[in-house]
Amino acid sequence: MLTVDFDRLRVGARTRFIDVGAGAGRHSYEALRRGADVTAFDLDEVELKGVDEMFEAMRLEGQVPESGRGTVQAGTILDMPYADGSFDVVLASEILEHVPEDVQAISELVRILAPGGTLAVTVPRHWPEKVCWMLSDEYHANEGGHIRIYKASELDAKLRAEGLVHTHTHHAHGLHAPYWWIKCAVGVERDQHPAVRAYHRLLVWDMMKAPRTTRVAEKALNPLLGKSVALYYTKPLA
Repeated sequence: MLTVDFDRLRVGARTRFIDVGAGAGRHSYEALRRGADVTAFDLDEVELKGVDEMFEAMRLEGQVPESGRGTVQAGTILDMPYADGSFDVVLASEILEHVPEDVQAISELVRILAPGGTLAVTVPRHWPEKVCWMLSDEYHANEGGHIRIYKASELDAKLRAEGLVHTHTHHAHGLHAPYWWIKCAVGVERDQHPAVRAYHRLLVWDMMKAPRTTRVAEKALNPLLGKSVALYYTKPLA
């Protein structure tokens, strides 16, 4: 389940790609399949162990082109252990809403991005996220949870302030917003609730089968109620 458009990111053979806040690695795996030099970066060492194991499994199954390389690195987004301009593509997907010092985090993302490179940032979209907060404190008021709701214009202003040039915005996961509203309404930990289980089965079926019906439906729904907003930028050469 990808939130960003990898064709727009121009990820290919030997692209220096870092997935900041990689989590379970969904975007890192796609970059590796495209032959990139991938770094999965996250605070959670347990998650990274699983990502590293998947990298190896992908290699063994022949899913990785000769140019592809996958490594993992634990650390904080506020002080990443890389030289200035180390990466051609920097991705930060669904991470900034967790970080109190978001301006400092953005500065680090821009610092490690090479001039001429591309930065993509995704966060929960303002109004679907606001519905979740209204329905449930449990959804966000927990350790490591969401600490803010961004308006796209607010986040864009913070990224432009670092000298980036905005190139594109889109929304993603239109089918997922109702799922989270249901979970928030019945209790975010009640995974066995009939409504939650039924909708979850729909989402799993959609991800596994990618039928034309739901693909067309989600494409139509994304501008209206996409759960995430994705913003793309380039870093000027000068």
